[in-house]
Amino acid sequence: MKIVILAGGTSTERDVSLVTGSMIYHALRKKGHKSVLLDVYLGYEQEFDDIFAIEKDWSENFGTISEINPDISAVKALRKDNPECAIGPNVIKICSQADIVFLALHGQNGEDGKIQAMFDLLDIKYTGTDYLSSALAMDKTISKELFHKYKIPTPKGITICRNEGQIIDTWNIFPCIVKVNCGGSSVGVYRADDKRQLDEALEKAFAFEDRVIIEQYIDGREFSIGVIDGAALPVIEIAPKAGFYDYKNKYQAGTTVETCPAVLDANLTRAMQSCAETVYRALRLKTYARMDFRMDKEYKFYCLEANTLPGMTPTSLLPQEAAAVGMCFEDLCQRIIDSSMEKYQ
Repeated sequence: MKIVILAGGTSTERDVSLVTGSMIYHALRKKGHKSVLLDVYLGYEQEFDDIFAIEKDWSENFGTISEINPDISAVKALRKDNPECAIGPNVIKICSQADIVFLALHGQNGEDGKIQAMFDLLDIKYTGTDYLSSALAMDKTISKELFHKYKIPTPKGITICRNEGQIIDTWNIFPCIVKVNCGGSSVGVYRADDKRQLDEALEKAFAFEDRVIIEQYIDGREFSIGVIDGAALPVIEIAPKAGFYDYKNKYQAGTTVETCPAVLDANLTRAMQSCAETVYRALRLKTYARMDFRMDKEYKFYCLEANTLPGMTPTSLLPQEAAAVGMCFEDLCQRIIDSSMEKYQ
C-alpha cells in the first residue's frame, strides 16, 4: 500500500508526534509498504509527480523528545509561506496520492477532529476514529459530561474560563489537578496542594488555553488501557520514580516503571477493562484509542480521559500493551491500518 504518515504540526505535543511518526514509518517500511513521512505543518516544498517514486529516508530530519515543550515560534519561523496556516505546502496533494494516511498527530489540529473533517471532505482515507468522536474525546469537559451520562466513574471537577474568580473561590478540594481542557501528553497539567498553589497552577494553565479543568486528585495508582475495535488490551500500570506522570516522566527513558499486565485482582482487571470499553462506546470511538485511569487506596478506579491517537514512541503505553498479547510493533501498525480501512467498506 501507499501510505503517508502525517506527523508534527504546531501543538505542544509536536516532538512526541514526530517520534511517533518516525517509529510508524520504519515499521510500515518493514511491512513492505511504500511509505512517506510528512510534517503536516512544514509540508514538502520540492516539485514532484509521484511522491512514492522518490527514494529517500523520510525520517532523516525527525528528532527526539526533549524534557521541555517544543518552541512553536521557532517552528513557525521555518515556514516560507503563510505561517498561520496549519497545513504546509503540498500536504493535501501528497495525501491524495496515498491509499491511506496514518495519523501520527497529537493535540490541537491533529487529534481534535479538524484534520479528520478536512480529509472526509476531500475523500482522503485516514487511520483512527472520525472527526466527531475525536472532538468529543479531545474536549475534556464534554468527555466528563458523557462519562456522567453513562455512569463512568471520573474524578470530581469543574471547568472554568479565564477571569472566573467567583467559580474558582468555590473550589475547596485539595490536593487537586489543574489541566488544560484540550491538551495532551500532560502538557499544561499541574498539581496544587493548597489555594496558593492552585492560583499559580491556573496562571500556568491559562498560558496554554482559555478553558481549564480543576479536578480532584486521586491518591493512588495510575493505569492505562488500550482498546482496539472495541476490545480492551491488557491493563498497564505506570509508576513514576519521582513526581507524577508529567511530560518528562512520559517520554524520558528510565523515569517511570511500567508493568504490563498490571498486578491486579482478576475481577478488578476485568472491571477496569470493561470500563475502558464503555468509554470507547460512549465517545463513539472507532478503530483504536487508549483510556487513562487512576485507582485510590480503596481499589476504586476513575477514568481520567481518552486518547484517540495514542503515542507510539519507544516509551509509549499502547505498544507495550499490544506486546503483552504477542503483537509486535509492526503488527500493531498493520492492525490499525486494516481496522481503519474496514470503516470505509
